[in-house]
Amino acid sequence: MVFHNILCPVDFDERSGAALEMAVKLAVQNHARLHILNVAPIPLGAGELSPVPLDPYPAIEEAARVNLERFARERVSGRVTYETMVVSGEPATYILSAIRTLQIDLIVMGTHCRKGVAHFLLGSVAERVVRESPVPVLAIPAPPVG
Repeated sequence: MVFHNILCPVDFDERSGAALEMAVKLAVQNHARLHILNVAPIPLGAGELSPVPLDPYPAIEEAARVNLERFARERVSGRVTYETMVVSGEPATYILSAIRTLQIDLIVMGTHCRKGVAHFLLGSVAERVVRESPVPVLAIPAPPVG
């Protein structure tokens, strides 16, 4: 299978770095375009401020955009064609919507590999994406500690 558009959601931790490295390798092998997405967190209680959605947290998104551009430049620049995107909101929702809007045919993302109560309480973005995605998802576990 040849991939043309690869999406790699990142949140700037080690597992994101590992996922991005794999996404770059796959993009190079497939001569694919890499889309690097960060979904900036919405401040707690922000959804309660206004019943009408406002411009989605421009200060938070701008800080995330600066971090994402640096993160991508350090790890990707010159190796493959890529673009960065930052949005605010619920990560799985935006990852899944990007499939249609960007014509994604592969998602490469890190996973926390939570188990038990932590998984139950915190949920899993990767699990929801794997469950609902119409395209293949490559879930990269966190690098071993130590």
